[in-house]
Amino acid sequence: MLKYLLAGIAFGIILVKAELISWFRIQEMFRLQSFHLYGIIGSAVVTGMIAVMLIKKFGIKTIRGEVIHIPDKKFHKGNIYGGLIFGLGWALTGACPGPLLAQAGGGATVIVITLLSAVAGTWVYGKLRERLPH
Repeated sequence: MLKYLLAGIAFGIILVKAELISWFRIQEMFRLQSFHLYGIIGSAVVTGMIAVMLIKKFGIKTIRGEVIHIPDKKFHKGNIYGGLIFGLGWALTGACPGPLLAQAGGGATVIVITLLSAVAGTWVYGKLRERLPH
């Protein structure tokens, strides 16, 4: 458990130092006033795409020697609805799931409302999942 705690602390420090938890930076992004977050998110997407491509091409295995299987995903109209809800919540609150705990740890106590709302939204999704478009 200690390694996970240390990894979480390191992730939180990186989020704070890169200003990824700054409400002002997030608002700049949504107002198209700054490239800062777009650059970070874009570089993460490109890095992830390259990593998945290399894993599939070379059959890279885990540290324990297990085959990594990445299933193909189909597009569903629910992705659009979910993305719109996610983006709207992100723009309104200045938080997405990754930085929520880092924001709370950084002293933004009002983020507790957003954190509780995220938990409630996850619970509601779990209850309605079978009736939603997938």
